[in-house]
Amino acid sequence: MGACVCANKVPGSHAALINDHFSAVQGVEDDHMNVICIGGRTIGPESAWDLIRAFLAAEFSDAPRHLRRRNKVAQLEFQPVQAMRTAK
Repeated sequence: MGACVCANKVPGSHAALINDHFSAVQGVEDDHMNVICIGGRTIGPESAWDLIRAFLAAEFSDAPRHLRRRNKVAQLEFQPVQAMRTAK
């Protein structure tokens, strides 16, 4: 979980902790996830490779509802930084 939290601090990074094949694919297709995090203590090596292959094979969706969501997230990415700068 910690690696996922840290990865999401990097601008443009959209990380998720993935434990199953469905989430590995849907996270990329629907939510434009570009970083996969896998628990080293909860997922075995074979399962990890399966999840990584699914993640790498998935493609971003350009469906209008996914693009709207992506734009909303992009707007939120920099709001906290702007709010902190104006508060000083």
